[in-house]
Amino acid sequence: MKRSEINKAIGDASSFFKKNSWALPPNPRWDVTDFGLGRFNSCGLVLVNLAEEEEYCEKVMYAIKNQVTPIHTHHKKKEDIICRAGILIVQLWAFDPEVKKTVGRFNVNMNGQNCLITSGEKITLQAGNRVTIKSGIWHEFYAQSAECIIGEVSTANDDVNDNFFSNKQIGRYTDIIEDELLIVKLLSEN
Repeated sequence: MKRSEINKAIGDASSFFKKNSWALPPNPRWDVTDFGLGRFNSCGLVLVNLAEEEEYCEKVMYAIKNQVTPIHTHHKKKEDIICRAGILIVQLWAFDPEVKKTVGRFNVNMNGQNCLITSGEKITLQAGNRVTIKSGIWHEFYAQSAECIIGEVSTANDDVNDNFFSNKQIGRYTDIIEDELLIVKLLSEN
């Protein structure tokens, strides 16, 4: 991913956060990824770590329309994905859909209510809505609106060792091509 693309993504996210009165803490820890696929506008995400504690983590994320965070799961982390602004689509599977095509049903917590859903079902989250994703549940999400602010509150976060993607070609962090000066160091560069 080019540094100019990273800088633009940070600028776009910052503008949308400000437009929606989402204030970032001093010296936020930025992360911009194309998941190593080189297609940021269709498969990518901007993340800002707001709290990184031993017991819990909080992030705010930014995505543009149809920009996918690809199918993945966590073996340890339990998380709430919250639509803060815009419209977010979250798709959930009981198993890795690339390995096991079984269609089953399972329980998921949406807005504090226990719901029975079908594996592979897409859930639409309007601003303020949330879904709780337990460890082992496979998930993918993308913005349905032009832009979207996504919140994440989770148990301890380990992006290096606890992200398991269905597509084995995907990497959590991206290689950077330095075509202009950086505006901030990314989480992976610290």
